[in-house]
Amino acid sequence: MSSFLRCCFRRERLSDVVEAVAVKCPDAACCCGCCSAFRPRYKRLVDNIFPAIPEDGLVKPNMDKLMWYAMNSPDKLDRIGDYLAHRLYRDINRRKTGYVIISMDALDQLLVSCHANTLNLFVESFLQMVQKLLESTEPALQLRATQSFEKFANIREDTPSYHRRYDFLVSKFSSMCYSSEDNEVIRKQLRTAGIKGLQGVVRKTDWDNLGENIWLPTHMEKIVPSLLYNMQGNKTYVEGTTQTGDAPDNHQTEGEREPHVLAEMCLRELVSRATYGKIHNVVKPLLIHLDHEGLWVNNSFAVQVFKILMFSIQVQYSITVIELIMSHLNEKSSEPAQIRTGIADVLSKIIPIAAGECIGPSVIEIINSLLEHIRSSVVGGASGKEGSAEKIYQETLIHALGEYANHLPDYQKIDSMVFILNKVPGSDRVDDGGSTRSEAEVKLQHLLLKSLLKVGTKYTTEQYSKTFAQSFLVRLMRLSVSSDAAVRLTVQQILHTLIDRHQNIEKLTKPTLEITRLGLTLGKPVRQDVNFWKKSGNEILLSIQENCEFANNTLANIEALYATLMLLLTEIRCDDVIVDILRVLFHVQGMGQGGAVSAVAAIQLHTLVASVMVVISHLVSTLKDHVSAVIKLRSDKAPHLLPELLSHYDSNLPHSNLPEDLLFDNAKVLDLLAGTNLDEKRLNASVSSIMRRHSTTQHTSSTMDINSISVEVDSACSSPGLPRRSLEEEITFESLKKVLTESPEQKRKADEERRKQITEAFMTESFEALVAKIQAKQPDTLQNKLTEIFNRLPPACPPPQPTTAMSCDTAAGLAASSSNYQLPYPDIFIY
Repeated sequence: MSSFLRCCFRRERLSDVVEAVAVKCPDAACCCGCCSAFRPRYKRLVDNIFPAIPEDGLVKPNMDKLMWYAMNSPDKLDRIGDYLAHRLYRDINRRKTGYVIISMDALDQLLVSCHANTLNLFVESFLQMVQKLLESTEPALQLRATQSFEKFANIREDTPSYHRRYDFLVSKFSSMCYSSEDNEVIRKQLRTAGIKGLQGVVRKTDWDNLGENIWLPTHMEKIVPSLLYNMQGNKTYVEGTTQTGDAPDNHQTEGEREPHVLAEMCLRELVSRATYGKIHNVVKPLLIHLDHEGLWVNNSFAVQVFKILMFSIQVQYSITVIELIMSHLNEKSSEPAQIRTGIADVLSKIIPIAAGECIGPSVIEIINSLLEHIRSSVVGGASGKEGSAEKIYQETLIHALGEYANHLPDYQKIDSMVFILNKVPGSDRVDDGGSTRSEAEVKLQHLLLKSLLKVGTKYTTEQYSKTFAQSFLVRLMRLSVSSDAAVRLTVQQILHTLIDRHQNIEKLTKPTLEITRLGLTLGKPVRQDVNFWKKSGNEILLSIQENCEFANNTLANIEALYATLMLLLTEIRCDDVIVDILRVLFHVQGMGQGGAVSAVAAIQLHTLVASVMVVISHLVSTLKDHVSAVIKLRSDKAPHLLPELLSHYDSNLPHSNLPEDLLFDNAKVLDLLAGTNLDEKRLNASVSSIMRRHSTTQHTSSTMDINSISVEVDSACSSPGLPRRSLEEEITFESLKKVLTESPEQKRKADEERRKQITEAFMTESFEALVAKIQAKQPDTLQNKLTEIFNRLPPACPPPQPTTAMSCDTAAGLAASSSNYQLPYPDIFIY
């Protein structure tokens, strides 16, 4: 009896006495064991795990008994959880922190050891206890609750839970990430615990597909900013020294990891688990956080975060992030240029990562969106300081476009260039300089051509026929003869980057006579290049010829034309290229000699001709003596007509009506070419560039080389219903003997000679002369044929008249005399 009084009733408070009687005393000498005999077994087992002194910790043998009981009687798990929760609430209210920790230890061990179908009911009690601890103001209890939940999050349950909610946990863990405790150690621990809790919530809910959807915007708007808040304060992200391509070092222990490291790991895991429909809910809060925190202007942190995002996301969804940033840039169209520049810079940094996953229409969509932003910036217009910021923004967009194109396959780069060129104002018509264009249109034209040049620098040319598609070349040539000198210069630069296949362009920036020191790499003769030149060579040379005629040419324009001609000579190893360029050079020399241009332009053109002629003399050895003689005379009498090119010359220097010995002689060059394989007759062909300037804008076929024209004598076989006309050739004994005795080689040579005669006639003679020849061979052929047809028609008998009897023969005679079918045809129908 003394033991009973000593153990049970010697308490400081009456509530403790009641508890001692109702609950089995831990003291072995206590006589109140009879009181607990009437309690359920699970309660007695739970009570036995608590020691008399909380500092002693969990009673291990009794905990083993409780675990054995729970595993053998899983239907009692929910009651065990309820009773532990009841004790936990009571201990929290009484501030018995030691017993609270013991309760959570017991719950952890039960969760890990018991995998039953009824675990869901026990989990509800566990989550209630975790929530109760998180609601406490003591940091120690909050940290303990987070540790228990983290262990619980790693458990894969057998059955899904349809009714479980994590709203409170998401909100509480997110608020812990913003902890502002005065004690730095506690603040760091609470933030770390909040990040781990969010990671546990994401992991748990993502495994349970039938449970609560953690990817809802209401949850992501709390989770993502909490992680970014812990990352943005660290200097490694501001300075850009973090390794965005790899996950943080996993060899560190949990206690050693800084909050920003854990936040990055959690963000990576969150993004890696996101599927296509969930990407938007993750990226949108990230963009909003960067807006609210003003992190776009100094965007080092934004760049690092999006790189982490792109390297962690599933590759097939990376293009979605680009589209979301594009959409966000659209929403910020009215914001200052500095903010838009920051967003565009982030885009340029991460767009190469996603470029490899772009296929089909998505490529054009992204390019179109970038071009639309450039257009909007130009149309919006700004001046002063704001105008300078807009210019930086436009350059950033062009850089983003170039970075994007750099990671596309070559066939998509070609499509991209064609698409950009179609967007350039003025590419659908020839600019004759008479129309007035707005300043915005001119600026947009410059920027889009710069964009095209940026894409072109990322493209590697293999075959010109693939690079210069028909529609692409026609539009490019129209822009090449624009009245704007800056546009012409950019077009020439585009041609340089697309023609140059051996990196010669860096050696051809300035005209020079010392060609052997340049170390140029010459291309090999390729059939595809020859065919391309026959099809489109004249179109390119016509544009160069007309470029030389513009009065507003700058020094850069002339140097660009020199580089273009040099690249054509070195890259397209074709005899026709040399002759055609010689023809253009003589035309340009005639412009300078005839005084059709200013004094400065004439000197520059003479210098251009001399520089290119030196190169041709190295390719055609028979011209070397003549070119060397002219160069020597110029160096003695007129050194200003030789490189180097200058932007200004003395107006008194001789530039036109020069002596013949200072000029390259067309007739002499023609004679020197006669002993070579080159077709010297092509030098006589003269095509006026005026025809091209005033050509119709609907003309889409390039100028064909006359040698590639094949003339069909008769095409009646291609017209159904018309008989094939036989050739009117006189058949004699000599002709039959010639057919039998003539060898195929002789016949081939005769056909070749006939073809050359036709070619020469079309190249040298005027249109009227050609029409006269044809009319002489076939006089009034059309009129005679129509007369013959109408004569073969049967006469029609007119209807009988009541007063006059007339026979069909009489009617036919009258019809023949009238000849109403003989109509005069204009001369235009003769040829």
